[in-house]
Amino acid sequence: MTQKIIIDTDPGVDDAFAILLAFKSPEVNVLGLTTVFGNVALDTTSLNGLILADMAPYKVPVFKGESQPMEFSTDSYAEFVHGDDGFGNINWPASNSKLEDQHAVDWMIETIKANPNEVTLVALGPLTNLGRLVERAPEVIPLVKEVVIMGGTVHCTGNVSPVAEANIHNDPHAAELVFAASWNVVMLGLDVTSQMILTPEMTARIGANGSKQGELLAKASKFYIDFYYDSIGIRGCYLHDPSTIVYLTHPELFKTETGSIISITEGFAIGQTTFSPEGRKFKMLDWEGRSQHKVCMQVEGEKVLQLVEERLSTYA
Repeated sequence: MTQKIIIDTDPGVDDAFAILLAFKSPEVNVLGLTTVFGNVALDTTSLNGLILADMAPYKVPVFKGESQPMEFSTDSYAEFVHGDDGFGNINWPASNSKLEDQHAVDWMIETIKANPNEVTLVALGPLTNLGRLVERAPEVIPLVKEVVIMGGTVHCTGNVSPVAEANIHNDPHAAELVFAASWNVVMLGLDVTSQMILTPEMTARIGANGSKQGELLAKASKFYIDFYYDSIGIRGCYLHDPSTIVYLTHPELFKTETGSIISITEGFAIGQTTFSPEGRKFKMLDWEGRSQHKVCMQVEGEKVLQLVEERLSTYA
């Protein structure tokens, strides 16, 4: 059965790979894109959402969400990773489509209520929109089928601090609301995404199909891959956001562990995702009664990379 999903996103080069992969995955039906600040400012992520939605084989509405974290403000984004335009400074033509008038969070709540136990939320950016959903409409939490998050890290070093991954760090308070809620969360963090490297050769093959989708991905990835080489010396980029879509379509390629997750909201470790495995007992009572979620710890990386390349190369 086709899975109904809402993609909450801050496009973003790897967001573009994930969203276009979702459009090419018959196992999922993208009900809409909801945008959030993150890789670049909200206005830019929303315009990029329209560009990507125009490339879908069916109508995908785009709803503008939150522009700031829940408990503090920021004007710091990741342009040095994704470019000023979020797509590697490629000057891609703007979309002629329009954003929907309804706020992203209101639309998410409405859509979940209209499709109880059928909608999976796929979060590719900071969890602010999801945090607002929990805050405004806790009654919809048990109506959500699943929440699949690209973010966090358990055993790997962080990518914005020694312990924190960017999406969680960008709004740790929202992340804590999401992890504390009693819904089914799957966290795909750096523990698995850093095991998969999308190479320049792969992105070139994706771009060689002559499609607009392939052209955008191949061009945008050059800036992104250059960042990885300059910062950590690898020839390629980690497969962050697309991993969420592959998890939905081919969960057998991932190994998960169950336990509770806490997002640290202050101090030097702000944004850290701490994990307590199911069945372990600790003296600290903070962990008692926490919701139990899944965390991806291992992945069959070569199979995931092959699947991503194959599907993204089939645009025509």
